[in-house]
Amino acid sequence: MRTTASFDLFPDAPSERAMARARWLAREGRIRDAESAYRDLLATHPEITAGWAEYFELLRAGGRAEEALRLADTACLAIGATGFSYTLRGAALIELGRYKEALAQLEQAVDADPDLALVWHELGYAAYKLGDRNRALLALDRAFGLEPHTETLKLRGRILRDAGRYQAAEVAFEGAAQAAEHVEQRTAAEHEIAVTQRYGSYAPRKPDDLSPAERWFADTGTVVLAPDPGPVAPGDETLIATFAEVAAASGWEFGQIVVAGPPVPAADELAERLGTPLKGTPAFDPAAAPLVVALRPLPGDKTWERLTAAVAEYKAGLVFTLEHPSEAAEPMLADVIGVITDAGERRARAPNPVHALAAARHPGARVAGRRLRPA
Repeated sequence: MRTTASFDLFPDAPSERAMARARWLAREGRIRDAESAYRDLLATHPEITAGWAEYFELLRAGGRAEEALRLADTACLAIGATGFSYTLRGAALIELGRYKEALAQLEQAVDADPDLALVWHELGYAAYKLGDRNRALLALDRAFGLEPHTETLKLRGRILRDAGRYQAAEVAFEGAAQAAEHVEQRTAAEHEIAVTQRYGSYAPRKPDDLSPAERWFADTGTVVLAPDPGPVAPGDETLIATFAEVAAASGWEFGQIVVAGPPVPAADELAERLGTPLKGTPAFDPAAAPLVVALRPLPGDKTWERLTAAVAEYKAGLVFTLEHPSEAAEPMLADVIGVITDAGERRARAPNPVHALAAARHPGARVAGRRLRPA
């Protein structure tokens, strides 16, 4: 979650020029080079607080909380015990899961600089992590009053969504989208709106009340075919049969089936059930409303990336994987999955075509707006 360095700390023009190279390197994904550039900057210009904040954010975003804490301690030595340096330290303690210590540090920051929006934002985040939603929202209101910022609205939206207040959360995310100064910020806010709308379809239940498969759909928009408890994990043939049943009920028709990655033993059965020809990857035609099938997502596989990107670009056909790991950090590229796996083992889940069909028809599903018939 981006928080600290997302704030505009109003650096002057010379500092903007001094940070230009480090910012460019960070934006290009050259993290190590960017870190080196920030270290060089801070060695000569320790007074530029935005430099500390942005370097801190690189560490925070990379999950390097211990290094972030050491950086905060270095900032305290370089610029003194200020509200800003206390805030950096509090933010690092949040990332380490030391929430009570973080809250105490941030309260010191409030005493040192009560008009710093950043400290109220981080204090709200710490209170949220401690489960005190009311205090979190009050702190975020104070932060937004001092410095209106899209990240504060996004954090407010997440807190409201977790509380099951979906309409209020959507309003917060819409405000974040409207206030966004950069394309990335607007895209992230629009993604949160879509997630909130999917969660809202389960109202009045809160996110914590949903099943893993329901949360999976709400978070990703991906249909799960086998979400329910069952004594035996479903096999490929069962998942193929369930997919064919959902496809028939949904009126999906495909011009071709293309297997991405390792062979899928049940692919012939799927082709027979759907009455669709099975093609090799060289014959892939995105205009034919293709069904791309794989055993599991293949991140880094160029063929997989090319096929899934074409399906999304042409908005025709869909991507179906028989399984998907629950521990994956990024949302999947598939539109429909058979079963979720834990450490490579399929969860003991029985297929539920009714649940899958309802998810597939939701306006926020990944398949929404696709052409699912050959041209």
